[in-house]
Amino acid sequence: MSGTFVGMPAFPKAAHDAVNNPTLRGNLRHATQTIRGKREKAVAELSDWTALREAGKQIKDHALRHLDRYLVQLEESVTAAGGTVHWASDADEANRIVAGLVKETGESEVLKVKSMATQEIGLNEALAAEGIAAYETDLAELIVQLGEDRPSHILVPAIHRNRGEIRDIFAREMSEWGRPAPEGLADTSAELAEAARLHLREKFLRAKVGVSGANFMVAETGTLVVVESEGNGRMCLTLPETLISVVGIEKVVPSWRDLEVFLQTLPRSSTAERMNPYTSTWTGTTDEDGPKTFHLVLLDNGRTDTLADEVGRQALRCIRCSACLNVCPVYERAGGHAYGSVYPGPIGAILSPQLRGTQSEIDASLPYASSLCGACYEVCPVAIDIPEVLVHLRERVVEGGPVTREGTKVVLRPAKGHAAERTAMRAARWALGRPGVLRTGQRLASRTRRLHPRTLPGPGKAWSGTRDLPALPDEPFRDWWQRVHGGEGDEK
Repeated sequence: MSGTFVGMPAFPKAAHDAVNNPTLRGNLRHATQTIRGKREKAVAELSDWTALREAGKQIKDHALRHLDRYLVQLEESVTAAGGTVHWASDADEANRIVAGLVKETGESEVLKVKSMATQEIGLNEALAAEGIAAYETDLAELIVQLGEDRPSHILVPAIHRNRGEIRDIFAREMSEWGRPAPEGLADTSAELAEAARLHLREKFLRAKVGVSGANFMVAETGTLVVVESEGNGRMCLTLPETLISVVGIEKVVPSWRDLEVFLQTLPRSSTAERMNPYTSTWTGTTDEDGPKTFHLVLLDNGRTDTLADEVGRQALRCIRCSACLNVCPVYERAGGHAYGSVYPGPIGAILSPQLRGTQSEIDASLPYASSLCGACYEVCPVAIDIPEVLVHLRERVVEGGPVTREGTKVVLRPAKGHAAERTAMRAARWALGRPGVLRTGQRLASRTRRLHPRTLPGPGKAWSGTRDLPALPDEPFRDWWQRVHGGEGDEK
């Protein structure tokens, strides 16, 4: 996976800055609570939601267990339908492939469908370095691009912006990218959407190359699927002469029938709709309609390493619905930028450290960006146990684990930090193994309780700064038992 956002600090520092921004917190609170409430109603309409959730989990787990077979089948199906398949082991290779394919067409610009995979590999920046302009066509992605900003939400990348801010961005920046915003643009939803439509229409009509991702890839037919709500995706997938799709290898499903499950659970979990307004599917090329040339770039970029982790691999089930972000109390207060990745929120806290490793300060901090309340697991439509993976990754950070790759090898590096925690655990193990020492320590702690500080010193200060330390009792349990019942009790 490509590097973290430039200059991003560890999550605690980034989150500290975010929570002190009242405008950001207000935007996030309003948006997440609105989406959360609508989702609850949409899900409640289905009496078999639990069964659909389990079915989605089983389908994804089966596909991941047999990923090698289904990827080969997918390649054969796409090739038979007239497409060309490319394999990219990492971000650099994927970017080289896409840039090379665009150059072969002789074009210097591409239109993009919203794609997490292309953001993950930094495709826009890589194309710009080759003299190729990439234009985002999703409304929220357009806002982010025009504002020289970063996405902060999987489904709604500009969730941190309100309508007033968006109007100012359109009025200031649209003319630099193409058709300017209308004079006197207001901040109503209708006028902002119309300004974006007019700005993008001329790009749609002249574009020769489109770049997309995909929500699903069907191995048995070679069909790719994109679901979206605006229609921009349909334009990008049908109007250009050349279509290049960059898709993570985990997006494959075995059969067309599997889509029956996900096309019910994804829209309700993401936009709280019964079905997506636009569900586009394409299989290779045809002479009568759509692009004449189709390329599929299958992206690994850390996914096979993640698949090797028996606990962490469940993150690859993710269908990018963003339901976990909308219920997460940490995300609601800190926002997406604090995660330093295109994958924010709970899913980003378990996916980014596995794709990128935990060698950077921010990736080592992401598994701790959670209260472990479990709300994310309850709403996940493919039953990813995010709290379980978070705890697993915390263990990896503390003990040292697979943090980076050198060629095909996973390299283990010593853990950085958390020395105080390890020292405390060793001291506790020593004391708990010696009843006499434990009894003496308990009595001493109780008798000096009035002298104890309200917050912990050193590394523990951050933890106790927002939590009350538990008050010690007047006497240890052993002494109370002896006084009330007599005897020392069971010391086995």
